[in-house]
Amino acid sequence: MNRNKQQNSQSDRTLTEIFKYNAEQGVSEFHVMIHALNPEDTYEEQLNAVLNAYDSLLTGELKGAVAVFKRYFLSDAANQSGTLLALATETSDCALSVVEQAPLDGTKVALWVYLLTDVQTQVLHSGLFEVKHGAYRHLWGGSAFNRAAGAEYQTRLLLNDYVMQLMEQGCTLANHCMRTWFFVQNVDVNYAGVVKARNEVFVTQNLTEKTHYIASTGIGGRHADPAVLVQMDTYAVQGVSAEQVHFLYAPHHLNPTYEYGVSFERGTYVDYGDRRQVFISGTASINNKGEVVHPGDIRRQTERMWENVEALLKEADCGFDDLGHMIVYLRDMADYQVVKGMYDERFPDTPKVFVHAPVCRPGWLIEMECMGVKACRHAEYAPF
Repeated sequence: MNRNKQQNSQSDRTLTEIFKYNAEQGVSEFHVMIHALNPEDTYEEQLNAVLNAYDSLLTGELKGAVAVFKRYFLSDAANQSGTLLALATETSDCALSVVEQAPLDGTKVALWVYLLTDVQTQVLHSGLFEVKHGAYRHLWGGSAFNRAAGAEYQTRLLLNDYVMQLMEQGCTLANHCMRTWFFVQNVDVNYAGVVKARNEVFVTQNLTEKTHYIASTGIGGRHADPAVLVQMDTYAVQGVSAEQVHFLYAPHHLNPTYEYGVSFERGTYVDYGDRRQVFISGTASINNKGEVVHPGDIRRQTERMWENVEALLKEADCGFDDLGHMIVYLRDMADYQVVKGMYDERFPDTPKVFVHAPVCRPGWLIEMECMGVKACRHAEYAPF
């Protein structure tokens, strides 16, 4: 397992950060963050620089790896998505997520890619992207949306459609979905509708406070079409047993989400025969009473958020060194330099991106999510 940063050779127009998990045998995993570096370049110039840097990786040090999920962070989706989707469709090779969450370094586009080796992939007729290896099928979904009336009905339709997509593959929401992301336009106004619809759909799927929920991020983000109030990304795994999936609570630091009316898990880890994967949900500066900690203080909120994430990781017997990437969401663009300085000092080598995205409660100035992997032996389970 290692990380490296590299300046791309194309006139220093991109910065690439890579996390490598090199398996002894079987599937290796890679997380890549590619950042445009020149804010003065046009959007097309920045996008082409990012795409060229990615292509260079695929023909160079990541040769043999296959992208299974990509997320593009854009500064102005209405004016940028068309160009991106035209290019992405030509070279579509994985589940694709596109969201307006402006990179806070002043550029127009950034890219996170998750890649694997030794897998078979295909796009299913339902639109989900299938990744097969050994005993498991991984099902990724990106940028699902609809134009129903209001955030509540859009969310309800998104989830009901996803339940049907999973059912077609012999899966259920409760047993197979490991991770969701909800990007909500004007989150201060529309998040309540997302929460209401999710709570009500989850009850029908046996996802309750007495069973379990799903690791998730619900955050500000826009689609190119202003009529789209909610878009959703998803990840599910067929072939896992209930014994392989564990939920993270860190009760000394955080409270159960249902106590303040929402339905998601703080984190999830999945054990395979050869590794443990961990998914940390969007996490903010909260205490175990559900209260915002350090209102108005970005430094102390960042520190408390780190403490919460570390407590969740520790419960999975993992640490920050096991993380493949971090996504950091800021409500106020003016906090970027302070937060970036703190992250650069503590996590200089972890692939990360800082984007403008208000958190679901106005008092939270910052939120982060992450995903990681570590070697673990579980002879009773098939390897990843």
